[in-house]
Amino acid sequence: MPARIIGMIGVTPPTQEATLLVIEGEISPPFVVEFARAHEAAGFDMVLVGYSSSSAEGFLVAMHAAGRTERMSYLVAHRPGFVAPTLFARKVATFDQLTGGRLALHIITGKTDAEQEGDGDFTPKAERYQRAQEYLNLMKRTWAADRPFDFDGRFYRVRGAHSDVRPLQKPHPLIMFGGASEGALEMGAAECDVFAIYAEPRATTAERIAAFRARAAKHDRTVGFNMSVRPIIAATEGAAWDKANRILAGLTGKLGWARQEGVRAPVDNAGRRQFAFAQEKDVHDERLWMGITKATGALGNTSCLVGTAEQVADAILGYYRLGVSSFLIRGFDPVADTAEFGRELIPRIKAGAIEIDKRATPAAPAG
Repeated sequence: MPARIIGMIGVTPPTQEATLLVIEGEISPPFVVEFARAHEAAGFDMVLVGYSSSSAEGFLVAMHAAGRTERMSYLVAHRPGFVAPTLFARKVATFDQLTGGRLALHIITGKTDAEQEGDGDFTPKAERYQRAQEYLNLMKRTWAADRPFDFDGRFYRVRGAHSDVRPLQKPHPLIMFGGASEGALEMGAAECDVFAIYAEPRATTAERIAAFRARAAKHDRTVGFNMSVRPIIAATEGAAWDKANRILAGLTGKLGWARQEGVRAPVDNAGRRQFAFAQEKDVHDERLWMGITKATGALGNTSCLVGTAEQVADAILGYYRLGVSSFLIRGFDPVADTAEFGRELIPRIKAGAIEIDKRATPAAPAG
């Protein structure tokens, strides 16, 4: 399976060298296009358009960028609960048709209750996962139904639901999710296609993959895996570690989302898991660095792989051998790092994955 490389676009130019987040800020339409085109030129297959309770609307951002790029797909973060699932099904299908099948979904339920309340949702997080599972089921049923149908669930009820438009991608666009709680895992196993995890030690990653595959199998489903990580690369390993320490020193000012400023502790189960690795030690598996994870309280994607491009690519391919075939990579100097990853890292990852697959495929018998 080819390795999929995902980036992340923001809506406003970064104002400092070491940037932790690119989700929020006032929107600059020219920069959205510039940043998306930079990713496409660098060889990224897809870019994430994030979500917070104050950020620009992701589908409109993605549509603006998609209309000015040619090949790259858009992974749009979505929180079930604010748009009716039948309407959202039509929205997704419309986007997918208009962009030639260049859409994927990243399902999230909100980092914290406080952040979710910014959009008027006061539903407890555990219940939000149950709602999201029903939401996704109804959404997919809307795409699949040949005739109007009724639905009576715990959270949603429709009569005569129908969609004139279906996704171009069959059976539907890729659905990704993340999370470490029981509710998140059950929702993902039942309804999603790819489990998105943060980079953590290879041994525990292998355990998570095996456990989630078994959970999905109970629903008669197979799933893929995505890993989010921050590469920090330089011409030598020593220079890469020096760069990592400069980035850590430069992470001043706003480190969290608008509703998490001042927070320096994990805000969800995935963050608590990452923070535990950071407290255990700063470096795992030679170059998995948790220094920024520890400093920020594991607010989002903060685990890093540090080394030369060859070393970091080899480390990423170590996860590929475990079954992770999709990688969300972004740096701390967003525009410059996008170009550098395209020159130095992405070709090595993709070529290495092809070579791994060749070695794993038995040769055809002669004659």
